[in-house]
Amino acid sequence: LDHADGLLRAGEEGLQLTWMDAKVGGWVATPRMGKPVEVNALWYNAMRAMAGFARIAKKPAGEYGDLADRTEAGFARFWNESLGYCYDVLDGPDGDDPSLRPNQIFAVSLPASPFGSDRQRVIVDVCARELLTSYGLRSLAPDHPSYVGQYIGDQPSRDMAYHQGTVWGWLLGPFVTAHLKVYRDPIRVQSFLTPMIRHLQSHGLGTLSEIFDGDPPFTPRGCIAQAWTVAELLRAWETLVTFKKGAPASARPRKK
Repeated sequence: LDHADGLLRAGEEGLQLTWMDAKVGGWVATPRMGKPVEVNALWYNAMRAMAGFARIAKKPAGEYGDLADRTEAGFARFWNESLGYCYDVLDGPDGDDPSLRPNQIFAVSLPASPFGSDRQRVIVDVCARELLTSYGLRSLAPDHPSYVGQYIGDQPSRDMAYHQGTVWGWLLGPFVTAHLKVYRDPIRVQSFLTPMIRHLQSHGLGTLSEIFDGDPPFTPRGCIAQAWTVAELLRAWETLVTFKKGAPASARPRKK
């Protein structure tokens, strides 16, 4: 923990630390040393949750609340005003990383967000515009010089593409949660999930793929049955169903 800004720092040379963990020999494709945005979004959410648990248990919550407040203030450093989205990593070996990646969506999708509603909406919009595909979010924006649009070739080639543009199905879960949170539009959210429902019958029957090409037609790649893709889509669908039960009639899909 960096006490100066309340953010978590991690990583060392040659170590693939976060979920973007591809490594080719001794070369780490996405090292992300420093302060990753999703790690700190999770940290902030955890501190707010712990403060809530402490209050329920009638225990002191001040330490958790203080940590959350400090992290919330420090989290403002992630916002890149000139680009209109979050840095992916702060204070890395080469400074702050402005690569447009999907990791910032967790600063919106988690129950406790360190950002206000306007900034949350901007994050959802930029992810929808640059990263969203029919089957998940690209791991890197297509206009980045390191973007790889197809997960093909030998093992090193595929590993280098793994988090450099390849679409990850599990990321559709936090995206639709974030979209529902800021726009409260269940009809639109259901449209995001529909291609994945069709995918249940087109590749690994009754299950969902791990990854997809970043370029159209978003060919499924990797394993045909990925637990975290399945889990996140189930969670997202349950969130949508729960929302619709409490939504006004005008926001509910029409019955055919």
